Amino acid sequence: MTQNCPTQRSIDAVRVTQKPRMLLHACCAPCSSSVVERLQQEFELTLFYYNPNIHPQSEYQIRCDEIIRWCERIELPLIVSEYDPQVWHHYVKGYEQEPERGERCTLCYRLRLTQTAHRAKQDGYDLFTTVLSISPHKDADRINRLGDALANEVGVDFYQANFKKQGGFQRSLEISKEQGFYRQNYCGCHYSLAENERRKQQRQSID
Repeated sequence: MTQNCPTQRSIDAVRVTQKPRMLLHACCAPCSSSVVERLQQEFELTLFYYNPNIHPQSEYQIRCDEIIRWCERIELPLIVSEYDPQVWHHYVKGYEQEPERGERCTLCYRLRLTQTAHRAKQDGYDLFTTVLSISPHKDADRINRLGDALANEVGVDFYQANFKKQGGFQRSLEISKEQGFYRQNYCGCHYSLAENERRKQQRQSID
């Protein structure tokens, strides 16, 4: 399939400090916004956009384009990995009937964190983390356990966080409004899209 996002695209930025280098997995611009604002004070960041779970491809493209525009605007380095949804489908095979926030989601987190950890190791970053814990719907403890396990497995440090705390999620809403970001109404995969549609229909039937 044709995809317009540049594969392994890097948006260069001049390194002006000797802060520790962090590779930050990003699922979208809105979720990344307040996390970047917070972490830039302490780390030299590069965003890593790896999200083969997102469905359909048109939705992936919208989120990809949004984060590229934002990173160019704020001069933040960005790596966009190849879009290959078949990798994700293979990874979660057998868990198709799991409910949202169940084991399928854990596998999805692990896949994306695994790729981030290996890329961080490959490119010589000091540590890695993900913006996923910014969401009120994501279990930060689960994400942190996965990150710690991968840190030991791959050999690169993981930064533990619960970015939704201390007003992090609310701040992401504020920045998104200021920047005019596109904000999706489901996590990404076609299962979460179907669940969102089901809930929408339930609300409409009640009304």
